[in-house]
Amino acid sequence: MTNTQPPRDTARRIRDVLGRLDEEQDIWVSTADTTGEPYLVPLSFLWDGSHLWLCTRLSNPTGRNLAAGGRARLALGHTRDVVLLDGEVTTLGPGQVPVEAADAFHKKTGWDPRGSGPAYHWFRVRPTAVEAWNEEPELKGRHLMRDGVWAETV
Repeated sequence: MTNTQPPRDTARRIRDVLGRLDEEQDIWVSTADTTGEPYLVPLSFLWDGSHLWLCTRLSNPTGRNLAAGGRARLALGHTRDVVLLDGEVTTLGPGQVPVEAADAFHKKTGWDPRGSGPAYHWFRVRPTAVEAWNEEPELKGRHLMRDGVWAETV
């Protein structure tokens, strides 16, 4: 399968990324432990317009890695329509998540972690870098955010 469409401009790519963040329910979460051992899992997420919200047990590898490392790489899509996000992670205990974020997460995913016990912690991810491309013709111009700032679309 090859994409015969012309490459999207920066503004279109950003709109497409934001649309996917609003619509998709699950995202691949890549972390590493203190020795550099990688770990990759899919998690449900919420995009609130500036942060991604994840929730998982603090005792599992992803939770430990997110809390200890403070960074994550997130991925949407398949290999022919890629979105990669690098972000800084803030860990919040069960009672620390803003009610608006927890309610929106529940509405979007159908799961309310607040009823799953104190082992579940929240992870707020602030994107610092975003890349998106649809096959090889879009590799040029794939960097849509650097240092937390969206690329110019003019």
